[in-house]
Amino acid sequence: MKIEKRTLAALNSVYSCNSIEVDGQTRILLASEAEDRCLAWTGPDYTESHTVWDGPGGTMSIVPIPGTNGEFLAVQKFFRMFDWEEAKVVHVRPLPGNKYAVTDILHLPYIHRFDLLTVGDRHYFIAGTLATKKATKEDWSSPGKIWVGEYTGPGPLTVTVLQDGITQNHGYSRLVRDGVMRGLVTGREGAFEVTPPQTADGQWTVRQFMDWPISDIAALDIDGDGELEFATIEEFHGQYFRIYKKIDGRFVKVFEHPEVTEFYHVVVGTTLAGEPVFIGGCRRGKQQLFYVRARQKAPLELEAVLIEEGVGPSNAYVLHEQGRDILVAANRETNEAALYFVTK
Repeated sequence: MKIEKRTLAALNSVYSCNSIEVDGQTRILLASEAEDRCLAWTGPDYTESHTVWDGPGGTMSIVPIPGTNGEFLAVQKFFRMFDWEEAKVVHVRPLPGNKYAVTDILHLPYIHRFDLLTVGDRHYFIAGTLATKKATKEDWSSPGKIWVGEYTGPGPLTVTVLQDGITQNHGYSRLVRDGVMRGLVTGREGAFEVTPPQTADGQWTVRQFMDWPISDIAALDIDGDGELEFATIEEFHGQYFRIYKKIDGRFVKVFEHPEVTEFYHVVVGTTLAGEPVFIGGCRRGKQQLFYVRARQKAPLELEAVLIEEGVGPSNAYVLHEQGRDILVAANRETNEAALYFVTK
């Protein structure tokens, strides 16, 4: 595949990224985890930006709201180290003239990742809090929780605790299996699959499927055998990027990235130019952005392919367009919002 890079802008401590559809046009969003901006670029050329908000920043997650004209939810005021007591979720609605209405809908200290899981015409909110209380950066004595609720509109959002006791509750990814949206949540205790109610009066379910410390996770059938493989970062902000395959009922490590260094932070399961891949990235060491592909499927052999070195990505997102894919990268350590255009 062919990959061409375009640097969009310098954005201090750029951290989160996603896209929305407004009036039939795609807008790519990148936001800072510091006290800084969220910016948007409109397709199809993505050459000019406008400001979504100037602050307060501290944006860990951006999630589009299905069935709307570009409305989305985002975290604000989750600032570095342990100053996260004021963290909140905001509702954002695009207005004419590249303006936006931003409204607070939930105050939830230490909220880090969240998502909307759709079942029929209902949208269920799921969030992970990194901790419940912290006195210092190193204080993990008060574990985080999984919070859930039903999202019914832009007004105040009510959530309850689904499960507590998840230390360093950092990782989240969405998994669609058998037509059902699920959330994968990770922490020191392992990995959990969370499924929203499938009927109006149903219940949330939680299933633990890994039991060792995991910072982040993504799932993908990378070899086409009908079974999911799981890419993980281990441990918290960890030094290992690994991929597991279930063999004879147990998880077997089938790949480990050759660089062992702290602060791996990107793990995404997706396709690039039609090929299933895991995208990875690290904020220390060589600060690589890379993807892992199946060089051979049976027996499975995986290889890492370097996209770029020295960029230190915090998060990545892939947008599939006609004739190309766009890898959106928040290159945190170089304060760089970037696009990588991928074609066959």
